[in-house]
Amino acid sequence: MTNYIGTEHFSHDEDTSCTGILITNLGTPDEPTPSAVRRYLAEFLSDPRIVEAPRLIWWFALHGVILRIRPKPVAKNYKKIWTDEGSPLLAISQKQKELLQQAITPHFKGKVKVELAMRYGNPSIKDALLNLKEAGAQRLLVLPLYPQYSATTTASTFDAIADELKTWRWIPEFRMVQHYHDHEAYIQALVNSITSYQKENGVPEKLLFSFHGLPQRYLDQGDPYFCECHKTARLVAEKMELKDDQWILAFQSLFGREEWLKPYAKNVLISWANEGIKNVQVICPGFSADCLETLEEIKFENRDYFLNAGGEKFEYIPALNDNAEHIGMMGQLIKQHASDWLDIEKKK
Repeated sequence: MTNYIGTEHFSHDEDTSCTGILITNLGTPDEPTPSAVRRYLAEFLSDPRIVEAPRLIWWFALHGVILRIRPKPVAKNYKKIWTDEGSPLLAISQKQKELLQQAITPHFKGKVKVELAMRYGNPSIKDALLNLKEAGAQRLLVLPLYPQYSATTTASTFDAIADELKTWRWIPEFRMVQHYHDHEAYIQALVNSITSYQKENGVPEKLLFSFHGLPQRYLDQGDPYFCECHKTARLVAEKMELKDDQWILAFQSLFGREEWLKPYAKNVLISWANEGIKNVQVICPGFSADCLETLEEIKFENRDYFLNAGGEKFEYIPALNDNAEHIGMMGQLIKQHASDWLDIEKKK
């Protein structure tokens, strides 16, 4: 017999219900220590959406090799970016949650509650959903902060949410934003971020759009991520009226030995430097908040590749983070996907 989760002191009074908005991101270790990183990587790399490999073989590789070797150097990298507020990704995401709550509340006549969850680590999707449950959420809109859809991110988030909701006695009406890679407000926010940065720091010879990589076979099997990354970069370049030789798209964060999406950001930067390019800027449009992959891998590691190859000026343009335009874009997405819910609330 299955014991489904109920709500204590539940009332069927409609006035107690609310609309729940759940924003999610990938996740972060609780601390920049090998033990905390090991726990985080174990959860992350155990997800079959992340590593599509025979489970038994992968289990031995993960626990026998990777989790013995990787935590220490990864923890060292996290220490480089850790702040007084803790993990940059978590701190920024919490600010996004607070600002989004302020932005959308006036548009709901009834109650609306915004929660934050990380797909791996804390705050967990389970805990965030339970918070919304206790708040009386009878409608749930999930906004994964991944502009470009991938099975490794958006679909994995759906899996975790479904695993929790299938234990509930009364599940809420459920919707999920699939992607927003070409949303006008998102593209404009990126354009404004780049132009604002360049007004302060100058225009580079080359602009690199760097996206997180995926194995090539994921694209071959139908994952749309590669195409959506290209559309995002193309739309931004068109709005900025950039010439084809002024920008390029590449992929970072490679893992393992198999072929990943190309070109690789590292190789592009080294090639540019070898060609005599001295001044470059990099933006990472696939990241809605700065994190290890932007603040350490791009801002430090890839910077060194470029400068050591002969480049002279390397600048990283920050993610949209808690920028007002970014929060406004999130609010637009919510109103777009919950428009009839807004009408329902206003009629009560």
